[in-house]
Amino acid sequence: MQSGGTHGPRLAGTGIWSAQLRYGEPDAIAAAAEELDELGYRAIWIPDVGGDVLGSVEALLRATSRLVVATGILNVWMQDPAEVARRRASWNNDWQHRFLLGLGVSHAPLIDHGQPGRYEKPLSKMVEFLDALDGAEVPFPVGARVLAALRPRMLGLARARAAGAHPYFVPPEHVAKAREILGPDSVIAVELAVVRDREPATARATARRHTAIYVTLPNYTNNLRDFGFDDDDFAGNGSDRLVDAIVAWGDIYTIARRVAAMRDAGADHVCIQVIRPDDEIPRVDWRELAPALIEG
Repeated sequence: MQSGGTHGPRLAGTGIWSAQLRYGEPDAIAAAAEELDELGYRAIWIPDVGGDVLGSVEALLRATSRLVVATGILNVWMQDPAEVARRRASWNNDWQHRFLLGLGVSHAPLIDHGQPGRYEKPLSKMVEFLDALDGAEVPFPVGARVLAALRPRMLGLARARAAGAHPYFVPPEHVAKAREILGPDSVIAVELAVVRDREPATARATARRHTAIYVTLPNYTNNLRDFGFDDDDFAGNGSDRLVDAIVAWGDIYTIARRVAAMRDAGADHVCIQVIRPDDEIPRVDWRELAPALIEG
């Protein structure tokens, strides 16, 4: 990690994206985070579907001493920007420096569930949230936030009003296109799902635990259409072609090559999300992958 933008971390290296580190048992989360820090991973990314996501961030910051803790992403429909800025301002300098705020507009099927019609003008909603962060009593630094940007307009906003972008559920071709739009100075911190299994049938079956929900969400499928995928690829929890493009499956060295492909396409930071046949915290996987993924 090095200083980047205005009072924010500039990410490099490899991180971990994990829902288990948001929603699991607190003592197990703390122990796993401490080990990730010791192993040399550069960041932990956690999701947000409402609730006290910043409380989870604080628990991870408390358990670690070096790595960045990032939201992947904080949902702008479910959180209050003034409270986000106030909460960060209450932290000590170390915590502030190690926190990266990933912001996203989520998806219409999720936001409209139970409240139809709420999800409209998502780009305007993001601008409104950023304006409120900038106008807070203690403004939230531009260099300490990234946007979950996929399409050109949101990528342009990420270039203008954030440190960069946090693409999710994308192939390397998307990263290359995002780099063209973002330019050389913005951060690209991309998520990459991985499955440690060399058998195609079982590896893809596990991978579809991940792809099943995302192939139903238009923000992802519309983006993937730009890279040659179509309705056939989104059927049945994802075609083999889509699964193979989105999820890195195989042995440790195959996964390492896929991480390298994201870097070659223009990513500064790759956060891996280990997908397993069960819902256990994948500490063994993180531990065994570390030598191949973490720079010396």
